[in-house]
Amino acid sequence: MVEDVELNRLFWHSRRGMLELDVLLVPFVKDVYPHLNQVDRDLYVRLLTCEDQDMFGWFMQRAESEDPELQRMVRMILDRVQPK
Repeated sequence: MVEDVELNRLFWHSRRGMLELDVLLVPFVKDVYPHLNQVDRDLYVRLLTCEDQDMFGWFMQRAESEDPELQRMVRMILDRVQPK
């Protein structure tokens, strides 16, 4: 189980100040992150270290991360909100 302190910290790190990112990341950290395995949790934390402009391009599907693992996390987040 994820500790409240960790979730609160990630919640605030997920708020990027860019609406397009906030509407994807904040609900993901609230609803999905607690159920991820440790590898994917670490990957999400690593995603948060990326530049907002890079993440914006990835989430708007204008570009892809050169790191396949980061791209997998981006896809996981997008799959939550995009109908198949």
